[in-house]
Amino acid sequence: MAATNISLAPGVIFNCRDPRRHALHFLPSKPRWVFGDFAEFSRNPRGSCRRMPTFVCCQTPAKTEEFQKRKCSPLLECEVLSERVVWGSSDWKAIPDIWRTAAEKYADQIAVADPHHDPLLQLTYKQLKQEILDFCEGLRVAGVIPDEKLGLFADNSYRWLIADQGKTWAPLAAGDSCGLGAMAMGAVNVVRGSRSSTEELLQIYNHSESVALIVDSPQLFNRIADMFIAKATMKLVVLLWGEKSELNGEVSDKFPIFNYQEIIEMGRHNRKLLTDSHDARKVYDYEPISSDDVATLIYTSGTTGNPKAVMITHRNVLHQIKSLWDIIPVKAGDRFLSMLPPWHAYERVLEYFTFAYGAEQVYSNVKSLKEDLRNYQPDYLISVPLIYETLYSAIQKEISASSAFRRIIVLAFLKISLMYMELKRIYEGKYLAKKQEQPSYPTAVMDWLWARVAAAILWPIHALAKKLLYSKFQSAIGILKAGVSAGGSLPTHIDKFFEAIGILLQNGYGLTESTAALTARRPSYNILGSVGHPAPHTEIKVVDADTNEVLPPGSKGVIKARGPQVMRGYYKNPNATRQVLDDDGWLDTGDLGWIAPCHSAGRSRLCGGVLVHEGRAKHTIVLSTGENVEPSEIEDAAMRSSLIQQIVVIGQDQRRLGAVIFPNREEALKAAKKLSIIDAGADELGRETLINLLRRELMTWTSECPFRIGPILIVDEPFTIENGLMTPTMKIRRERVVARYTDEIANLYK
Repeated sequence: MAATNISLAPGVIFNCRDPRRHALHFLPSKPRWVFGDFAEFSRNPRGSCRRMPTFVCCQTPAKTEEFQKRKCSPLLECEVLSERVVWGSSDWKAIPDIWRTAAEKYADQIAVADPHHDPLLQLTYKQLKQEILDFCEGLRVAGVIPDEKLGLFADNSYRWLIADQGKTWAPLAAGDSCGLGAMAMGAVNVVRGSRSSTEELLQIYNHSESVALIVDSPQLFNRIADMFIAKATMKLVVLLWGEKSELNGEVSDKFPIFNYQEIIEMGRHNRKLLTDSHDARKVYDYEPISSDDVATLIYTSGTTGNPKAVMITHRNVLHQIKSLWDIIPVKAGDRFLSMLPPWHAYERVLEYFTFAYGAEQVYSNVKSLKEDLRNYQPDYLISVPLIYETLYSAIQKEISASSAFRRIIVLAFLKISLMYMELKRIYEGKYLAKKQEQPSYPTAVMDWLWARVAAAILWPIHALAKKLLYSKFQSAIGILKAGVSAGGSLPTHIDKFFEAIGILLQNGYGLTESTAALTARRPSYNILGSVGHPAPHTEIKVVDADTNEVLPPGSKGVIKARGPQVMRGYYKNPNATRQVLDDDGWLDTGDLGWIAPCHSAGRSRLCGGVLVHEGRAKHTIVLSTGENVEPSEIEDAAMRSSLIQQIVVIGQDQRRLGAVIFPNREEALKAAKKLSIIDAGADELGRETLINLLRRELMTWTSECPFRIGPILIVDEPFTIENGLMTPTMKIRRERVVARYTDEIANLYK
């Protein structure tokens, strides 16, 4: 058959070799894919062409089919849409696109390993993609429809990932009807961990207007069921782990409940039917997901009040996925150990990033972390400062438990290595400095020469320590390439210790509102004491808190940021959005810090432009004398004591600082016996004796801090997530600690 050219408009020609089977879909206004099989329309030789409002199609006078608008991720959904689409670009436009790319590029490589659930499991990239598709289709069969929001309250595991991706980026299978163009089961993903209180989970569920629930286990649902049934609406519940038989008796009568395997099987069966069925080829107007669509709601940890829902778009997350390689140069096959709450922006974005580049993700937890580090020897550990403090404390405990001779040798090696690394930073130009004035060239040369000679003298001892001692530390810790820290302040002594023993720690800075990373230390510019240079396409400035004027480098003020990763705003909270986002797109982080000055010579010549984070502006303690105190510096110093397990510095509107301390009583008892404060046979310490011992420790470890701790309040209960005194990301809720012990603190200052 000869080709037929039909002129539709100036500059537009429809070329058709078989008018019975093809149609041109002309999109004059905005990009859109429209797919259809027009065989039924063209059997009449009098078939005609008509221009529709948003497309051009061939049809017969006898029959007209309406196009149904659908949103989709064309890269992910290529199997359903095969033979009906010509891809204009393979670039990622939405988060789901990474799964198609990863499945093709790393098909049979291990993507996830989950050793702490039954059954033990490993999935390849190809299997992971298919399980995501099956889970989302299973949710459709169960009754989830577009635009609905689902709460996902569960802990870190591969099934969390499946549920997260399956319900948020679900493929649009032919045969489902959809009124408005939206993502398959709602553009907004509502997530939280199982350790949150029932009240917090209920607040998040209702605030987000969720209608169904995916929970970690029957035990979690049994805990929250009564309150949710009474105060929330649920059309269905899905259990990621466990069986329905473990639920409390009458719960299953109130709404449909499915376990994970039932959802997977329903989805797998229905996907096969849709793929094989002719009905799957109905006509749809598939509108691709926009990069600016909201992808997820992430509720902040709420360290200072009720959680706020941060609206994160696909563009926000894709910026992080594409730019983080500059910070973490991951290679296909590299192994990451994951143990943070997966709903947290930092962990979640890092997981997407690792999968986009073919890494293997091993799921762990706090309880099994040390064992998993030894067994799996990950290339990278993504974690928060508390975990690195725990690893540091474990090594210090081993050193303390060794013989006196060995302890002296180890501590001597460490002291020399710390001196050597400091000298090395000086001659390499990576010694952080706050002064704007740079040294003269002759002074810089002499400084470099002195540091180089002194380091050369210490190097043989440091090299011996690496071979005899640090290799054992590295093996015990188990991190092969780097530990990445964010989500809090990394204490200086932790930073220096890991550097001395040869384990790279990369510290970063960001917020939920910035989709994780704003700045981070690169492997080649790992400036200790800083949180690194800005991420690609990110602007950072430091302003005066009162005047909002930009401060010069080296001056401390409020950190503001602007870039593609900054959130759209807070969900249903425009007032809170206006407080942190200005009209020019600058995000007020509420954090204090300064930018290192740029020097062309001297020990700080490579430090220019790095950001130094110095705590939250709202955490600043103002004494009655008018002095401002940053408590984090004192707390970090105090935490170096093995006798102090947790500490919160207090003193707002008082004449002097105080501290609320949860002590390590076992270590305190050992120290008291060693100092002959109590008898060798004693099995406990009196409160006053313990206070005096802690005061002595504070004087030792905080001697270089500008302020001293006065009165001390000892508490018998640790600060935990369960009692509400820590966030799910393991940061102490300072205001809640003060509120919990209001009366005791008042008596402390009498």
